[in-house]
Amino acid sequence: MSNVPELFGSLVFDEKTMKERLPKQTYKALKKTIKDGQPLDINVANIVANAMKDWAVENGCTHYTHWFQPMTGVTAEKHDSFINPNDDGTVIMEFSGKELIKGEPDASSFPSGGIRATFEARGYTTWDPTSYAFIKDGSLCIPTAFCSYTGDVLDKKTPLLRSMEAISNEAVRVLRLFGDEETTRVITTVGPEQEYFLIDKAMFDSRKDLTYTGRTLFGARAPKGQELEDHYFGKIKDKVSAYMKDLDEELWKLGIYAKTKHNEVAPAQHELAPIFTTTNLATDHNQLTMEMMKRIANRHGMECLLHEKPFAGVNGSGKHNNWSISTNTGKNLLNPGKDPFNDHQFLLFLVAVIKAVDEYQDLLRISAASAGNDHRLGANEAPPAIVSMFLGTDLEGVLEAFVTGKDYNSNSDEKLETGVEVLADFKKDTTDRNRTSPFAFTGNKFEFRMLGSSENISCPNIMLNTMVAEELSQFADELEKAEDFDAAVVELIKRTYTEHKRIVFNGNNYAPEWITEAESRGLLNLRTTPAAVAHYIDEKNETLFKKHKIFTTAELHARYEILLENYSKIINIEALTMIDMAKKDIIPAVSKFVKELVDTASAKKALSADITAELEVDLATKLSKLQLCFSKRIDKLDSLLIKTCDINDIKELANYYADEIFPAMQEARVVADEMEMSMDAKAWPYASYGQILYSVK
Repeated sequence: MSNVPELFGSLVFDEKTMKERLPKQTYKALKKTIKDGQPLDINVANIVANAMKDWAVENGCTHYTHWFQPMTGVTAEKHDSFINPNDDGTVIMEFSGKELIKGEPDASSFPSGGIRATFEARGYTTWDPTSYAFIKDGSLCIPTAFCSYTGDVLDKKTPLLRSMEAISNEAVRVLRLFGDEETTRVITTVGPEQEYFLIDKAMFDSRKDLTYTGRTLFGARAPKGQELEDHYFGKIKDKVSAYMKDLDEELWKLGIYAKTKHNEVAPAQHELAPIFTTTNLATDHNQLTMEMMKRIANRHGMECLLHEKPFAGVNGSGKHNNWSISTNTGKNLLNPGKDPFNDHQFLLFLVAVIKAVDEYQDLLRISAASAGNDHRLGANEAPPAIVSMFLGTDLEGVLEAFVTGKDYNSNSDEKLETGVEVLADFKKDTTDRNRTSPFAFTGNKFEFRMLGSSENISCPNIMLNTMVAEELSQFADELEKAEDFDAAVVELIKRTYTEHKRIVFNGNNYAPEWITEAESRGLLNLRTTPAAVAHYIDEKNETLFKKHKIFTTAELHARYEILLENYSKIINIEALTMIDMAKKDIIPAVSKFVKELVDTASAKKALSADITAELEVDLATKLSKLQLCFSKRIDKLDSLLIKTCDINDIKELANYYADEIFPAMQEARVVADEMEMSMDAKAWPYASYGQILYSVK
């Protein structure tokens, strides 16, 4: 391995590289743009572009691309070379500030939710200087925002940047009231923990369901799954360890703070966690991380699965979004410190988050809504579809005491005594952790645990930033008018917590009783993606996004349509794949095996009247009945799919897929999995769960 400090960021046009290659004044101007959000002058852009090009060429680049994040859920790029012709037929390598700042990809073929017609093709990408350019595949990649010719936002980066500005503006207003004159900008930071599966590449390629949908549509449970919990944090297999080593190095080259790696709960499941960075950069990094995970897995003869539920019966994969708020002077606004009871600034920001999560619980649920994630939420592997908050006994005790006016004695100095002399006693945290909570306070940040493993983290952070910005805005409006600021802050904290503490739940979110209790509290239980997404365009949400200039009405409705369309398309692809597998592979395989059983039974009877063929006859009869049942269920699924052609309303169609198509798929799967368990392994047309999950040695 190369020297890690030298390796880190070696493919990134980062602050260190800029400082080395840019004139001092240009560097200062660019820094002001990055740190303070000031507009970038075209002359500065020209100098930056030339230096960026020289650096890229020295590192083997011949092309550049505007790297952006359309509403497809993955990144997009169009590559142009640096070459420009000379009069004598030769070429020179050039790159201008205009080319750095602006690109023109085709905007007609990306999801637009009706904002753009197919014939309206022009779109623009524009450089995001707050996210460093990097080198990938011999091209200089420039992180950009993406919009249509009319200025409508068609990507995930632009609203994220808008939300970061919104929460910064409102947080600074509140800090000024507390006498903070130094902070000029407030930044949200994120550390997304990424779960994934690694399986043998040949097995992946052999299964249509994995190839087309990223998950297994059929598959009986393996004899051993995760019951013994021996895979979790267990010894990493040599092949996986080699993969993780390569992955770390490639991520470090791209300036990604890959920190933690370990085995997860399910067989073949693993996790990577980075160090925190600004939300915008963390989002770009996570998109790159997912791309590199899949690419490097192929180098090692494996396939990386990022689907939320690739295998039934074992845990699926999530992505924990660790979110916090910090000032540009280095203070974490969600750090309770040693005396949170008397830290009114901390308590005010805390209750702002509590109020936001309570009032906009639907938006958080929407941010984790997808066809893949619907498999996880509510199972004993992920939080339920009900949004609630875990504060911990200590912090909840602080707030309750604050409201009632009682004294509160924290256990912050309590030590854990091991009872073994050679082991040191150590200071305990003030509260335990809750792995079942969707939104848990974990010391100086909140961990949003509902997000699916394949999703872009921009959406939950747009929601979090915007809804907390709204609460801080309301707080600032009220406190700016207060005659007695200190008294007003105390009253505001008490009132806010009292009115919104229904969202706080420190218990077991998996318990059946919680569903009943949550309903009695008036909390939403949006079990499916269509049920959740329906709330996207609620009046209160539209008002929120328009007030803080995150989405226009058209942009919001476009995202609503895109999410519903995407859900319907995914379930449709899965259903068609299931029908294809059933008719072309499974039903013929069962027929062939039944024939073999019948032939064996006939051969036994021909040998001697004393030899019984009862086993073969019974098994052939059982499989024939199951095959007929399976065939009918597949025909039913086929018929249900045909009816989708008559449904024109996008919301009605999504609900039809959720209420009719998906249950029909589950019914067909149950029969297929029973047939798999009754057949010769060699006769079944697909690799079993046991073979796949334990394929990497």
